[in-house]
Amino acid sequence: MDNKSRLLTIGQFAALHGINKKTLMWYDEIGLFKPAAVNPENGYRYYSYYQSSILETILLLRELDVSIDEIQSFMRDRSAASMERLLGEKIGELDRNMAHLQAVRKTLENQRQNMQTLLTMDLSEICVVEREERCLVTVDINKETSFDRQVEMITAETKKYQLRRLHDASYGTMISVKSLYAGNYEDYSRLFIEIPFPVKKSGLHIQPQGKYVRAFYRGEWEKIHLCYRKIFEYAKEHGMSLTGYSYETIINETVIDKMQDAVVQIEILDQKSCHYIQR
Repeated sequence: MDNKSRLLTIGQFAALHGINKKTLMWYDEIGLFKPAAVNPENGYRYYSYYQSSILETILLLRELDVSIDEIQSFMRDRSAASMERLLGEKIGELDRNMAHLQAVRKTLENQRQNMQTLLTMDLSEICVVEREERCLVTVDINKETSFDRQVEMITAETKKYQLRRLHDASYGTMISVKSLYAGNYEDYSRLFIEIPFPVKKSGLHIQPQGKYVRAFYRGEWEKIHLCYRKIFEYAKEHGMSLTGYSYETIINETVIDKMQDAVVQIEILDQKSCHYIQR
């Protein structure tokens, strides 16, 4: 701009900053941002180009959802220290919001993949899939753990990891392969939640990277052992050694009304494809 000292009309100044001139009029009325000059005859407001940085600061703070009262307080005592402190707080809020959005996106992507599986795959087929390592939060259960108690424990873990709701993460049940081979098909030992963002807390269960036998089951829960028998036969035929846990997840929970219609995804690690020893 050739002559930065020249005063701009309210329309010009508003256009320069991509806002409505009524916003500038309101800021003037509440004493937040005054024009450089006002024509005493017609009341027209004029602004200096050098006021741009102040206005941009106000607009930035508004974009960060800082209240008008907070901005007015800041503007009355504007300094490098107060600006650094305020921006530090807002950066922290943005980081938390972005982490939440990334978690939501991952959860949505998982649900979308589940829907694609339902639409495109032969659910009667047993296959082998590659899985990346993932960290799971687990809750210990046994046959004596009531459903109400399970809900209490899983809800507590959800809050502990600052998930806004349970469905912000993938979750399911775990049963050891040893129990399955022993014919104890109801010997579930853990509930798991996959936290959809990086966590560094100790005590997490590591689901190893490797090849997993994957099968699907839909039907009466009392007959799920028939599906597991098919899995064991498949593993034997293909020279696989199943180990660790079976990870069960209902993949169509969002589109059914009755649990009888649930499709359970079952995945079990082939020990030969993994160097990590599960505990």
